Amino acid sequence: MATLHVLSHSPFADTRLTSCLRLLGSQDALLLCGDATYALTQATPPRSALEAHINTFELYALEEDVSARAITLPDWVRRVDYAGFVELSIRFDRVNTWL
Repeated sequence: MATLHVLSHSPFADTRLTSCLRLLGSQDALLLCGDATYALTQATPPRSALEAHINTFELYALEEDVSARAITLPDWVRRVDYAGFVELSIRFDRVNTWL
């Protein structure tokens, strides 16, 4: 079953991103929101980890959180607003929020 994984915690504070990346399948997607969007900061280990999986799964970032943190998204990350977040939640069979 396809799963949308939602991360909101900073990748610099714990290992949730690393754990999540190990579990993602080709039909899954990852949505970064809140402080998890810092994983997209250039020249950091979390960004490198995401880059290593570019063609493995779909990667999304919540527009409001990206803008609030002044992060420049690479072209391989899709921006979504809150309505897009809801659409993703409906599209996937399951939603796993990494609390």
